[in-house]
Amino acid sequence: MSNSFTNRVYGCAIIKSINSSYNADFSHQPRTLPDGVVYATDKALKWAVRNYWKKVLNEKVFYSKSLDENMSPRSLDETFEINFGKEIFNEKDKNKLRLGVLKSILSCIDVRLFGGTYAGKTNISLHGTCQISHGVNRFAENVIYSEQIMSPFRNGDDATMTTLGSQSKLAEGHYVHHFSVNPKNIEADVERVNGTGLLDDDIVKLKEGLRKGVSYYDSSAKIGTDNECLVWVQLKKDSKAIMPSFVELVVINDKKEIDLIGLTSVLIKHKEEIEKIEVFYDKTNTTVIGLPDGVILLDI
Repeated sequence: MSNSFTNRVYGCAIIKSINSSYNADFSHQPRTLPDGVVYATDKALKWAVRNYWKKVLNEKVFYSKSLDENMSPRSLDETFEINFGKEIFNEKDKNKLRLGVLKSILSCIDVRLFGGTYAGKTNISLHGTCQISHGVNRFAENVIYSEQIMSPFRNGDDATMTTLGSQSKLAEGHYVHHFSVNPKNIEADVERVNGTGLLDDDIVKLKEGLRKGVSYYDSSAKIGTDNECLVWVQLKKDSKAIMPSFVELVVINDKKEIDLIGLTSVLIKHKEEIEKIEVFYDKTNTTVIGLPDGVILLDI
């Protein structure tokens, strides 16, 4: 059986997007900050990781859209019933109902890692062990272009022409998502229900999802968006080190190299607190410079 994972971790996942749309808004445009810098929400990366866990690793993922027999999205309670049955909802004691639902959803890897809010027949809020930031494009350019596309169908009974639409993509972006892992975030909830805490096996699957999840999902809009690099900084078990967000410490220079010199300068200050540093990337397509001493280089 897998052992409990008790270390804290800091890291970043870098997503490369070439002539693609990693995380469009509801107008189908790449998302931009007020200063024009392109960004992606944390939900985009979490969705890709959950999708990878579910479809490649065959993990039970709770916070995932599913459809009923009428092709309508299931509600939260219906999703619970599909995964765990509906017997718990017969419980009249509100406290026992809440604890029963809590224990059930904690058995899912995405809840242990990403947490979630349950607002159905009971109400629960879980602060996950893995917190992920928005991804910000750290490449100097933020070139967005649009192109017209044509539908093969007319729109409406009176129309005589097929409809026109448009799609927008980012010419090139390198999104940096900061993340942290703190197993203590769910300790109290696990103790309440004698449930499952964070496991070594969860961490193996988290790393795999952060390395491969975005590349795995293919659609016409997302072709060209891939996992580029993963930086994993694992602290010693007794470390109390606090590190800043890695987003501003990573630069993609004009040669399109991933420059980690800014991050390395921070890691040097905490070198006595660090158990290991792993950097995953494809050496045939990606160049990483400014690496810290003692780093373990692995293929993404």
